[in-house]
Order: sequence, then C-alpha cells, then structure tokens
Amino acid sequence: MLGSVLLSWWGYKQNLFNLAMSSPEIASLSWGQMMVKGCSTTYKDCKVWPGGSRTWDWRETGTNHSPGVQPADLEEVVKKGVKTLVIGRGMSEALQVPASTVDYLKKNGIDVLVLQTEKAVKEYNALVAQGVKVGGVFHSTC
Repeated sequence: MLGSVLLSWWGYKQNLFNLAMSSPEIASLSWGQMMVKGCSTTYKDCKVWPGGSRTWDWRETGTNHSPGVQPADLEEVVKKGVKTLVIGRGMSEALQVPASTVDYLKKNGIDVLVLQTEKAVKEYNALVAQGVKVGGVFHSTC
C-alpha cells in the first residue's frame, strides 16, 4: 500500500516537473508585442526556453540588425539544454543571422530554424505541441 502511494506521488511529482520544464507557448504576436503563455509580461523581443522566458535586450550583447544575432545572444537559451532553437528575424526579416551563429548552434548539437518571425512563432508553437525541448529568440518588429 505505502509503495503504491509513493509511486503515485512520485509520478505526480514527475508530471509537475515535466510540465514546468516544457517550453512555453507563444500566446500572441503583433508588431512590437509578444505574449508568452503563463507570463504577464508583454515583450518586444523575447527569449524562450523550457521552463521560462524573458526580454531579449539587444544592449546586453551589442546586437544590431547587422551583423545580427550573435552566439552570445543564444548562450542563455543553449544552456537550458534545448534540442532545437528557432530564430525569428523580424516581421520584414531585417535582423541578420550570420553563418557563424548557425555554425555555433550546430557545433552544440542543436537544430536551428531561421525564419520570418510570424512563421518562426508558428513553427516554435508546433514544436512545443510535439513536446520538443525547443527554445527561441524572436524579434517582433522590422
């Protein structure tokens, strides 16, 4: 009896852990605004990973539209153990993604998708729904 109770408790605890560590869905996207499910913050640009999200502040790494996304912009998400990383280049794809950044991800064994932001969010959410350990960085304007 006690053994089955402990197993039930352990299964419940594991389900909570897996739920907490799943990648959050992007709930909405419009020009200059993104919402992540389970988070009250409205983001302009954001980073998401299993179990969390935050503002993507380009000033932290000196990022600009060109040369674009640098490995330093992705390090935090990579360290969360993602298997796939989706990069949203903006509504008009003004944000560049150099080959060196894609190579950085591939060398870390991470699949990468580089897309226009609306397409990137759709693909990211589809991967979340499939249970993939996915992360992303998304630019919601130009």
